[in-house]
This record gives sequence, structure tokens and C-alpha cells, in this order.
Amino acid sequence: MNDVDVVIVGAGFAGLSAARALCQAGKVVTVLEARDRVGGRTFTTKTAAGPWIDLGGQWIGPQQREVNALVRELDIETFPLWTRGDNLVFAKGRSKRYRGTIPRVAVLSLLDIGLAQLRLDRMSKKVPLDAPWKAPKAAEWDARSLGDWLDANIKTKLARDLFDAGLETVYAASGHEISLLHALFYVHSGGNLDILLGTEGAAQATRIAGGMQSFAEKLAATLGEGTVRLSCPVRRVENGDDRVIVHHDGGHLRAAHIVIAIPPKLVPEIRFEPQLQGLRAELVKKMPMGAVIKHTAVYDRPFWRDEKLSGMVVSDEGPIHVVFDNSMPDGMKGVLIGFSEAASARKLGKLDEAGRRDAATKCFVRYFGERAAHPIAYADHVWEHDPWSGGCYGAFMPPGVWTTLGPSIREPHGRIHWAGTETATVWMGYIDGAIQSGKRAAAELLAREPRSTRGT
Repeated sequence: MNDVDVVIVGAGFAGLSAARALCQAGKVVTVLEARDRVGGRTFTTKTAAGPWIDLGGQWIGPQQREVNALVRELDIETFPLWTRGDNLVFAKGRSKRYRGTIPRVAVLSLLDIGLAQLRLDRMSKKVPLDAPWKAPKAAEWDARSLGDWLDANIKTKLARDLFDAGLETVYAASGHEISLLHALFYVHSGGNLDILLGTEGAAQATRIAGGMQSFAEKLAATLGEGTVRLSCPVRRVENGDDRVIVHHDGGHLRAAHIVIAIPPKLVPEIRFEPQLQGLRAELVKKMPMGAVIKHTAVYDRPFWRDEKLSGMVVSDEGPIHVVFDNSMPDGMKGVLIGFSEAASARKLGKLDEAGRRDAATKCFVRYFGERAAHPIAYADHVWEHDPWSGGCYGAFMPPGVWTTLGPSIREPHGRIHWAGTETATVWMGYIDGAIQSGKRAAAELLAREPRSTRGT
């Protein structure tokens, strides 16, 4: 006898969305989550100074259909990111004001950035979203890194430094770590680079009142009491011909199917019997996670607005290259967030919190002056050290992986199905992609067994 129809591993947006779709179809579902909270790579917490802050995923954009539909359905309150005022570009030790997405820099550097962006956008449209390995130049693009392409196509140092800063904020990895094919797929998955990099009307347009984790909690509440079990990491999965047996820290469950909705890096930590075989077994070993730290400093008030600044910064100096105003809608406290990514994040991750706070504060002072020197609260989260994520925002494909192992990314393995933002075809790496992946995994499973199998 099966205890449930489906076990889902992971209570992030992918796992919760899969569970919701399956419950609505009449399936009996249990979601096992290793953390003591839902939300996965979203993480909302309170600071000593009072306001809540998001240390994980926090934004949604108007092009993201799945997440916006869920926002409307669950009556989630939202508010826009603060963008009023001038942005700052910090280049070669000097700051300049600008409006829009593209910073004001020397004409040659500006042309260099614009042409590279145009080329990447055009190339990305040739990558099929459901099968990047079938792109006309898939073998050529997958054989080289994004960094190699940038080396050949961006000539001015300033343009390269600023473009790298922007792209690292998109990928949470350096250009030389990522396959060019993966970079192009990611751009196409999100629309274009303007959307991925932009704020108003783009990927960083809108925030969730109360924090993104409150959204996940409201989604989990729709599943019914007892559906989600927290602090239950899965250790072993017996993948049988007629059922699966899932062993976790609280015991074991028998089910007809299992949906695994955790980062690829964590899959090898589960013992499968029999062992995973074929391309999927190799794929999870060859998809490293991005590295990011989101540094949050809280001030008595958003003082930068006095000078008609938006709080947004793009800089050729690190370790924080991009900054946003992350204050609450009432503006009672001022909140700045800065992103350190890739090598910078890995370097800062070796420091204790005091060391990271000092490094972040120095960056904020460089951009906004001495008033930024003394935040009343500071918080960050080193996602690379998070045992149930292993990094953020998501996993990426190094050169050579899409064309050799990519076709297995969504392919079921017996009674094992795969979800997670890394398996999405649209908005991969984002919450919207996670929701899409969960609904796709549920539909795939229902196509195989539309009726409940509990008790059979």
C-alpha cells in the first residue's frame, strides 16, 4: 500500500507549485523539506533595526506570466522597486549620473556595450527554449565560454568591466565559467538583456509586500495542513518498478512517484537504489551553482534621495558592482542592497560577517559618501555555504554540457521526475521558471497516472 500518491522533495516555489497542481488533480501528496521553513532560495528575515529584508530571490517582472498569475490568484500585495531619481555609474574612480539601463560612459565604450548586447540578443533568438542543443550553431557556441566571446567582441576595457559587472549580476558566475550556448539560452529564456538587466518594466520591477518568503508561505498554506513536512531531509530513494520508497530523517514514505525539486548540486547527496544511470546522473555532477552574496545595509532614512538619487549604482570596481534602493514603501528606513558575485562572492564568503560588513560598507561609502559609513543594521547570506542550496541564483552549464548532457534535463528516471528552476524553458533561474517547472512536472506525472494510486 502506498502512503501517498506523490512525494515531492523540496518546498521552494518549484516543489510547492508541483504539489498544488497535483493536489488540485486529486492526488495525495507529501512535500519533504530539509529546511525549517518553506521558500527554498527565497529568504526573508527581520533586522535589528526593524524592517524585514529579502536575502534571497525578491523580484518579479511584468513579463513573468506564471508568477504574476499566482500573485493575482493568491491576492499577494506588491509594490514597485524605488527607481525615482538619477542612477550612478562609477567608472575609473569617478561617478556620473544617468537615467535608464545603459550608463553614461565614453562614446567608444558605450558603442562597444551596445553592439555586444545587440549581437547577444540576436544570437539568443536562434536557441530553441525547449532544446538548446538543437540550435543551428549549438556545437560551436557550446564549445566556447561567454568570456571567450566577450574577449573577441569587446575591445575597450571600461566597456568590458561594466558589461562583466552587469552580466555577473544576471548569471552569478563569471563569463569564463559559462558556456556561450547557456548564456544565449538564458537571455532568450528571459526575453532579452534589457529585460534581464532592467528595473522599470523589466525583471527587477516589482517586490512582494512582507517579503518573498511570505508569498511561499501563502502558497504552502493552500496545500492543506500536514502536506508539507519541514526539517525532513531526504537521504535515500528506492526506485522500484511499481513504487518508490523515500527515506527521510522522520521515517519513510511509499509513493507511486517522486518529484525532486532541489538544486542539481544536491541530488548526488541522496542515495538512489538502484543508482542513477546515464546522462542525468552525469548532468547533476556537471552543473555548478552560481555564487552570490546579497549585502543589505539599513539606515535611519534613505538619505541618497535627498540628492535625487535612485540608489542604483553600476561600478567597474568591486567587490560590490551593483546596488539598489531596497527600502520599504513608506520610506521610514533607508535600505541599500549590493551584490557581490562569482569570484568576489567566493572571496568575501571566506570572511566572517564583520569582515563582509566592512567590505560592503566601504563600497556604499564610495558610492554615496560618509553618510553610508554607519548603517544601523546589516545582514547578508552566503548562499554558497547554505547546505540546502549550495549557491544561488541557480545552476549553470559550463562549456560542453548542453550539447552532451542537456537532453536529459527533464527526462524522468523511472518513477523519478525532475523540477526546479534549472529545468525551466522560460525564465530559467527565476521564481517564474521554478513555478513553470513544478507545473510541468505535475502535468507530466498526471499524463502517466491521472488517477490516484493510493492503496494499490
